[in-house]
Amino acid sequence: MPDDKEIVTLSFETALKELEAIVNKLEKGGINLEDSLQYFEKGIALANLCQQTLKKSEQKVATLIGTDLTSFESEEVEG
Repeated sequence: MPDDKEIVTLSFETALKELEAIVNKLEKGGINLEDSLQYFEKGIALANLCQQTLKKSEQKVATLIGTDLTSFESEEVEG
């Protein structure tokens, strides 16, 4: 599993794959509390990276098509 410094250099696909692996390990159970917390911490870092990457991509698409996508986000939450 990559450390925090390596996480920021991961591609979206790699980060997502790592996040899925962590979720599977945590769901499977049988991990002591300390290891579970370390996995959880890495999972949060990976999830944040994925979220930031998606947000940047969304902004780029919005710029390219000349549309403000923030209005879609509020509709998604409300609807």
